[in-house]
Amino acid sequence: MFYKPTIGLEIHVELKTKSKMFCSCPNNFEEQQPNINVCPICLGHPGTLPVINKEAIHKLLKIGLALHCHVPKHSKFDRKHYFYPDLPKGYQISQYDLPLCKNGYLEIFGKKENDPKRHLEKKVRINRVHMEEDTGRLIHSKGTDYSLVDCNRAGIPLMELVTEPDIDTAKQAQKFAKELQLILRYLDISSADMEKGQMRVEVNISLSEEGKPLGTKVEVKNLNSFKAVEGAIAYEIKRQTNVLEAGEKVIQETRGWVDDKKITVSQRIKEESHDYRYFPEPDLPALHFTKEEIDNIRNEISELPQEKHRRFLLEYDLGNKEAEIFVTNRELGNYFEKTMSELLNWINLEEMKAKIDTEDKLKLAKLCSNYMLSDLQNLIKNSSLSADKLLITPENFAEFTILIYEGKISSKIAKVLLQEMFKTGADPSHIIKEKELIQVTDESEIEKIIQAVIAKNPKPVADFQAGKENALKFLTGQVMAQSKGKAAPDIVAKILKQTLEKNSD
Repeated sequence: MFYKPTIGLEIHVELKTKSKMFCSCPNNFEEQQPNINVCPICLGHPGTLPVINKEAIHKLLKIGLALHCHVPKHSKFDRKHYFYPDLPKGYQISQYDLPLCKNGYLEIFGKKENDPKRHLEKKVRINRVHMEEDTGRLIHSKGTDYSLVDCNRAGIPLMELVTEPDIDTAKQAQKFAKELQLILRYLDISSADMEKGQMRVEVNISLSEEGKPLGTKVEVKNLNSFKAVEGAIAYEIKRQTNVLEAGEKVIQETRGWVDDKKITVSQRIKEESHDYRYFPEPDLPALHFTKEEIDNIRNEISELPQEKHRRFLLEYDLGNKEAEIFVTNRELGNYFEKTMSELLNWINLEEMKAKIDTEDKLKLAKLCSNYMLSDLQNLIKNSSLSADKLLITPENFAEFTILIYEGKISSKIAKVLLQEMFKTGADPSHIIKEKELIQVTDESEIEKIIQAVIAKNPKPVADFQAGKENALKFLTGQVMAQSKGKAAPDIVAKILKQTLEKNSD
């Protein structure tokens, strides 16, 4: 029997602020020494009073507005009671019935078979985005029968986002989490590094027969990679299907993901909201927002990833794959845009206007994109640099692109030239002159090279004259090799073919 999955996500994100949520302790993700960034407030000592971090509230409202959420005029904090060794106060300051943001959505896109365009795959509704404080962390030493508590993380501003159960597949859940991570980084809300615990995903999943009420919900907690999100959902669908097909009932519980075994394991019976004994936090004031305050935050939101993706398709005529790389790798995307700006300035020079039309502008964009995403990106990867640390200026990369476009250098010379530019940061014209990389366009000089190649390769010449077209490619390669890549390929192709056809008459 087929069981339909219903999936919702709860995502926790540590916000990028200077201090913790309710005290002045540093919010330092990199601190290695335990229990250094602590004080009586975040350790929950009696008689201490928390103070709200305004920057954290501002950042949470910003992400909420970017996700199309409604921001109520009034909000408050609540105490969420539960007992665990890494929770110093014995309760967590969180939000319950009056969250900072609610009723938003995030669209995720996909591609249909045999159609290169992006299509709206799912509009995932967001129930709420609220603020709370993070807990400490437990350190389990191998070979010991005890755990240590590090409270450096306790009290860090923690955003919790809860979706509606709108997600149908593991792949959709993964796409949602990736898109959210990208938005968080674009807005500088959080680094959202899953490996460092700055973004943690929890999955709620149930199975039901088509047309029947939703099944029993199971929660899988603290998934710290996109692969884990997809793997945990896939495993739970299979596990719950087997339980139902055996005539048994799925238990409402919290489970954990065991990454090395690719399975989930039971941790505890799932709590209900009343188990946490929520009540308003008595030590913090209620929050009130004016329309002007909300509008000011909304105006701070810059171009978001999906908007940038659409613009790259329209403005530069890029494919989905190219646009996605530039959007995901923000530094490289910015570098591409700066280079295109230089190219457009070049194009708009009076002497160029008569030569280059709109179609040529798109060809330049495509040429620039191709070299940036292949040769340049390979150089970046091998050097461990990021695009914002390159020695090659956007102006020089634009000049490099123009040289290829105008046929002044061959693709072979372009590779050598780009490597030298990458190492030294020198401008292309200087390197071409210094390394004598200028392309040979003199037809008489090229003809001499061709005659020498023909004389040395009688068999490929005979093969071509016998109708084997591949022989022409081989001979062209020999000519280019003989000229050390300097001969203009179009002139080589023209003269070589003419010469071979003439000799066969």
